[in-house]
Amino acid sequence: MGKVRILIIEDEDDILDLIHFNLVKAGYRVECASTGEEGYAMARDTNPDLVLLDLMLPGMDGTEVCQRMRRSPNTEKVPIIMLTAKGEEHDVIKGLELGADDYIPKPFSPQVLLARIQAVLRRQAKTDPDSSQNQPIRVHDLYIHPGRNKVEAAGENVELTYTEFQLLRLLAGRPGWVFTRSQIVDAIHGEGYAVTDRAVDVQVVGLRRKLGESGKYIETVRGVGYRFHEQE
Repeated sequence: MGKVRILIIEDEDDILDLIHFNLVKAGYRVECASTGEEGYAMARDTNPDLVLLDLMLPGMDGTEVCQRMRRSPNTEKVPIIMLTAKGEEHDVIKGLELGADDYIPKPFSPQVLLARIQAVLRRQAKTDPDSSQNQPIRVHDLYIHPGRNKVEAAGENVELTYTEFQLLRLLAGRPGWVFTRSQIVDAIHGEGYAVTDRAVDVQVVGLRRKLGESGKYIETVRGVGYRFHEQE
C-alpha cells in the first residue's frame, strides 16, 4: 500500500508551509492548493485519502468546496478536516452540518493536527466485513449496513454524512438505550473531541429530517440525551 495522500487547501503561505512540512515529516504524501476552485478540482480528479480544508478561501470558500465534495460521487466519502480562524460554536455546527469529519480552529499545534488526522483516518479505514460491528441492522422500517455505509428508510435510500451515519448506527444498534450527548460524541469521534451539546442536537435534527417519517424513532430524553425507540 502506498503512502496516505493528503490534500491541503489553504491560502495562507506560512500555514500551508508549516502543515506541509509536518505532514511530509510524518510520512504522508502531500498535495497543495491555494484556492477553493483549484482544491476542489484536485480533490475530484485525484481522490485523496483526506482533505485539510481552510474555511476562508478566496473565490470559492471552504463551505462551498465541502458542499461540492459531498455532492460528487468521486469525493463524497473523502474525510474532510476543516481549518479556520473562526472558533465560534455556530461555525463548528455549520462545518459538521456540511459533512466535515472534524474541525480545528486556528492556531493549532502540529501535534494536535497529526493526532486528529490519525483519528479520522482510523475511523475511515476499512474493517473486517465479518465483524459484528459491520453486520446489518434492521429495526422498524430502517435497514442500516455499516460495511457498505448504506441506509434505507421504508425502502428508500438515504444519503447521510459520516457523523449522521455513525449517530444513527449507535442509536439504532441498541434500541431503548439512552445515550448522553457526551457518550454520543465519544462513541463517534473519540474522547477529547471538542463538540458542544448544541452541535450534537443540530446533528440529530439533521438526521431526523433526512430520515423523514422514520426520524420519529429517534427520541429525545429530556435533560439526558437521546435513544432509539424500542420495538414492541
